Amino acid sequence: MSSLVDRLWYGGGRPLRWLMPLSWLYQAVAEARRRKAWTERHQSLPVPVVVVGNITAGGTGKSPLTARLVAAMVAAGWRPVILSRGYRGRSREYPLRVTGDSDPALAGDEPVMLAQATGVPVVVDPRRSRAAAHALSQSLGDVLICDDGLQHYALPRDIELAVFDASRGLGNGALIPVGPLREPVSRLTGVDFVLVNGADGDRDGRLAAFAGIEHPGLFAMGLRATTLVHLRTGRRAPLSELRGRPVHALAGIGNPRRFFDMLRSLGAELRATAFPDHHRFSQADLASRAGEWLVMTAKDAVKCRGFAPDNAWYLAVEAEVPDAFLDAFLAQLDASARQFNDARHMRTDHG
Repeated sequence: MSSLVDRLWYGGGRPLRWLMPLSWLYQAVAEARRRKAWTERHQSLPVPVVVVGNITAGGTGKSPLTARLVAAMVAAGWRPVILSRGYRGRSREYPLRVTGDSDPALAGDEPVMLAQATGVPVVVDPRRSRAAAHALSQSLGDVLICDDGLQHYALPRDIELAVFDASRGLGNGALIPVGPLREPVSRLTGVDFVLVNGADGDRDGRLAAFAGIEHPGLFAMGLRATTLVHLRTGRRAPLSELRGRPVHALAGIGNPRRFFDMLRSLGAELRATAFPDHHRFSQADLASRAGEWLVMTAKDAVKCRGFAPDNAWYLAVEAEVPDAFLDAFLAQLDASARQFNDARHMRTDHG
């Protein structure tokens, strides 16, 4: 997201207030689409569906949270499948099975990154309901988790999570294009958990309120850098290698400032270059000065590994969430599964 949009949406006031009629139209269209999708939706799927998303435009940390939830589900004995629309992917055939070796130009950068990070099946399709049907027909898993699908109402869901960036909050509180909101704040009354990336929580990570929002499932989360990974060889290096090192940092993500701030906190002497979210990198974008390391995000690295120079690395990060949140999430997932089993038994008994 450009610094101009940052100033217009996340600065003081509403400089684009003259576009307010378009915001009203955007809200009316969004609400009409939601009502239509809910009216025409299919019956609930035979496995739980988890949706991770946000009601603001721009990066909030959804993909790292998705990866963390997948790890927690796997540890608890679940077999998760990730569904994604594959934004900016150009495959001619859908549904598309994605692995860590898939071409991000076809599958999209985030699905390939998630496949690499989690090792679980990933299915891409602009129609997520069709991706879900494929995952079920192939018996790929017993729970579906949808990355960035809060507004994709055609897909039934059992658990919804909304993610916010703590430093940005709700911005100026207006809907697109006047502000960053995809949906009104009232939408949060229907979600199960609200995660605030970068917030300071109590010992158990609970938050009393955020930007005036009170929610029974409000928790803090954070992103923690874990290691540096060399793009061409996969070799890992400790974070201490960044201390005092000249670094040219590249980021084509929704909120590049968070990534740059993380590198500075690790001691890098930073020269930062931000690109638009989902930028298609070229070799010319990876220029550096003598003695610099190129450091980028994992999301950008999947698009650059085929032509990366020898000084190119990516910073691996993990989402940190409180145990209280994971316990509550897994308990709700178990409850959803029990409902499916009870419904199955009732159908069998009355069959």
